[in-house]
Amino acid sequence: MDELAALEDPKIRAVNEKHGDDHGVNLSKLRAIAKRLKTQQDLARQLWATGDTTARLLALLICRPKAFERDELDAMLREARTPKVHDWLVNYAVKKSPHAEDLRLTWFADQDPVVASAGWALTADRVLKQPAGLDLAGLLDVIEAEMKAAPDRLQWEMNHTLAQIGISHPEHRARALAIGERLGVLEDYPTSPGCTSPYAPTWIHEIVRRQSA
Repeated sequence: MDELAALEDPKIRAVNEKHGDDHGVNLSKLRAIAKRLKTQQDLARQLWATGDTTARLLALLICRPKAFERDELDAMLREARTPKVHDWLVNYAVKKSPHAEDLRLTWFADQDPVVASAGWALTADRVLKQPAGLDLAGLLDVIEAEMKAAPDRLQWEMNHTLAQIGISHPEHRARALAIGERLGVLEDYPTSPGCTSPYAPTWIHEIVRRQSA
């Protein structure tokens, strides 16, 4: 913890706080520490228990995802209120866990939009990697009805799912494009040069173009 505290940079913290994150550590330096520590599940649990955002990010870099129990991951997700910890928990731990599908279904139906966003993030991943058994048309129905008014983080993951359906499933592409165009979600999102806009129609067209090039 002393080592992490020594890495704190007020300028980095100021930037991160604009995005809802309360840490000021350069992530490349954090990854270097994780590389040195290697996988240490017990230490990961201890770091998580501190409640400190930087410590929790390091915990997710050195954890053994398959070692977490289902209820443990559920509790961690509900505690992870900063965007970066939330995202890393889903991507670095939950997606690699044998409990991922059970948690996807649980979180997808949760009334807390932050928790529900994790369910949608796992759904977008399944749309890409394991779509068998998913009701894609039904997902589009929900997106069409609810995405426009959804809170920001939930809206972002619903939009990700919409784009992934349009990219990965040509039979649903026309409808995904039509929904994205009609709702206009993230149409004006600021996008850096060289990056693809998260606006679903632009995102879908660009990735499909690259895949066919």
